[in-house]
Amino acid sequence: MSEEAELRDWLVALRTPGLGSAGLRERLAAAQGCIGEVLSQMRRHASALDASAQAWLDEPDKERIAADLAWLAAPGHRLLRYTEADFPPQLETISQPPAALFLSGDASLLLHPQVAIVGARSASTAGKTNARTFARSLALAGFVVTSGLADGIDAAAHEATLDADRPTIAVIGTGPDLVYPRKNRELSSRVEAHGLLVSEFPPGTAARADHFPRRNRIIAGLSLGTLVIEAGLQSGSLITARLAAEHAREVFAVPGSIHNPLARGCHRLIRDGARLVESASEIVESLVPAARALGAELAQRLEQPTVAPGKGTRAASGGWRADPDYQRLLDVLGHDPVALDELVTRTGQVAAVLSSMLLMLELEGCVEGLPGGRYQRLPDA
Repeated sequence: MSEEAELRDWLVALRTPGLGSAGLRERLAAAQGCIGEVLSQMRRHASALDASAQAWLDEPDKERIAADLAWLAAPGHRLLRYTEADFPPQLETISQPPAALFLSGDASLLLHPQVAIVGARSASTAGKTNARTFARSLALAGFVVTSGLADGIDAAAHEATLDADRPTIAVIGTGPDLVYPRKNRELSSRVEAHGLLVSEFPPGTAARADHFPRRNRIIAGLSLGTLVIEAGLQSGSLITARLAAEHAREVFAVPGSIHNPLARGCHRLIRDGARLVESASEIVESLVPAARALGAELAQRLEQPTVAPGKGTRAASGGWRADPDYQRLLDVLGHDPVALDELVTRTGQVAAVLSSMLLMLELEGCVEGLPGGRYQRLPDA
């Protein structure tokens, strides 16, 4: 089956009314990952489906599918399916993991260690200042800042990360071709150009209230930890924090004045076990072990023989310094800034594997990540 034919089948399945991610994953498992077989089986047993699903499978909207394919054909656009090797493994452990994600931007960022920063849309000036300070510091420490492109805390976190010349990920509650709220259109364009837009929803999908809790589970699932900065007691940010805790991820909260209604959600989180933080360094210290573990898991998933220190035989016999792949990477890095694409050419490794290796070297203090997706070997490495 050609790539376009397979994509077409995936788009038909993703748009099938009532199927959903869980149903699609279940059917794909039974069909040994063949999306064409999934559609064939559903059509053979159409009587078990509701009327809208039957009608769609009998005659999918050709114009809609053609528009989807046209969107995917544009540079930087991709449908990342859970059956692909570079689908983020951290999403596999959440409840109701997505079957596929529509991406616009740098897909490799999904394999970097992420910290979610979320909070009130109607954030105070102080709250947005805190969001910018934390986001900038976390980004410069090597973490990708992930949020939801909403007003207030989300937007401040994205903007500060981009202003620091570091990439950011925005998980949105619309199709990947739409922006909500519309006032963040310019910010969305910046994220797309210098980071990554992520959506579970096909192109053309408008914002709906029930989309945002679904978006929040992906934000929490992608991230090693979630930081909440200003949240009322009814804030959607508390949903993201709850989901993060359910996914066994770290939850951090910034305290505020007892007279500030937007501090009450954070105070509740702290009472319920979230870690009170006053600086980004506390988050970095807490998440470095999880980031190293993620790097090791990614290396194994992508069939990269090198793993993190303490994981596997090569590391146990001498750590990454004894690994020839890491040594070759350091050799080709030199001491001048090099873009990831150039490193792919020099090493012959795929970008996702190199991202995992560079993360390990950055955490070990041997490599520095620079603006523009470049890397530089540090003098003592």
